[in-house]
Order: sequence, then structure tokens, then C-alpha cells
Amino acid sequence: MTPAIIGIAGGSGSGKTSVARKIAEALKPSSVALIDMDAYYRNHTEMTLEERRRVNWDHPDAFDFDLLVSHLEALARGEAVEKPVYNYVTHLREDRTERVAPSDAVVIDGILLFVDERIRGLCDVKTFVDTDADVRLIRRIRRDMAKRGRPLQEILDQYLTTVQPMHLQFVEPSKRYADLIVPRGGHNTVAIDLLVGAISRRISGVSP
Repeated sequence: MTPAIIGIAGGSGSGKTSVARKIAEALKPSSVALIDMDAYYRNHTEMTLEERRRVNWDHPDAFDFDLLVSHLEALARGEAVEKPVYNYVTHLREDRTERVAPSDAVVIDGILLFVDERIRGLCDVKTFVDTDADVRLIRRIRRDMAKRGRPLQEILDQYLTTVQPMHLQFVEPSKRYADLIVPRGGHNTVAIDLLVGAISRRISGVSP
């Protein structure tokens, strides 16, 4: 059996990572590899820090889709990969990588996951986490201030200039590719239970 690949998309702060972690926890004792699409931001070493801060990180061009696709294909073949580690303070990849071993299931989350046709084709289950914009903004403010050391005004400026426009242009339209839309993110236990059941049957080779 090839591993089940589960894609989880949704806006910034929607709760994608929480859903991914709850799925991974519920699938035990099966092995699960967690992949964050943010690790695959392009590595603009040729730019200064100020130039990198001005990059539109919410546009599809900000991601190295070729590398991400090659890693998902390798995991689908049962091969390990070396996942990049992205530093949100320097806006660069770190020198180290994280080894991701072959697993029964691969769960990957990212805001623009379903924009790329190749990734959509690799996913056995495509889920879109749908959360109200005000909730997503509050979560983003809390996260970026606490974990990424960014001032409030910078977070709000980025939200208005790139996050919100890119959500409307790319993220929201990608919802149509989802097999399942999950409102309220990680708090929606019914939807998560349904997902886990479908993935468990896929892992065990049982037809739906």
C-alpha cells in the first residue's frame, strides 16, 4: 500500500495546523508524517533582510512548488526526504533540514496547497478549513507577536496589503477543489472524526 496523502488548505490563521495535528494524533498507532507547506518558501539569499520583508509571501510565486512536489512524490514511493526548515525572523531557510521518514499517512497543510494542480493530484483527501476572517486575523496577530516577534502595525500592514488580497485572489477560490470543507477548524470534532475514519480505511486498504 502507498501512503495516504491528506492535504489541508485554508486561510492564514484558519486552524489548518490544529486539524493536521488532531488527525495525526487520532491515527495512532499508524505512522503519520506532518509536512508544513511554509517550510517550502523560496530561499532568497540574494536579497537583503529589508528586501525579503517586502516580498509578498502570500502569493504562489513565494513557494518552491517543484521541491514540494518532488518530496511528496518521494514519500508516496516510500522514500524519506529532507524537509527544509524555514526561519520566519530572517525569512530564510536554516542550514539544517528535518528528515521525514516514510509513513502510513502524510498530512500536509498550507494556505496555497490546492493552487498547484500537481499537488491536488497527489492528495487522496483534500480538506479546506473554513474560518471567519475576523477570527483568522486575531489568531494571526497573536501568533506573529508571540512567536515571530513582529510589531502589531507591521502585522496589520501585511494583512491589508498582501494577506487579505491574496486570500481573496488565490486561497478562497481553491476551496472548490476540496473534498471536504471543515468550518471552525480544530473545534469541529465531527468533521475530524469523519476524516480520520476515511483515512483509516484508506490505510487499511478497505474500500469506502
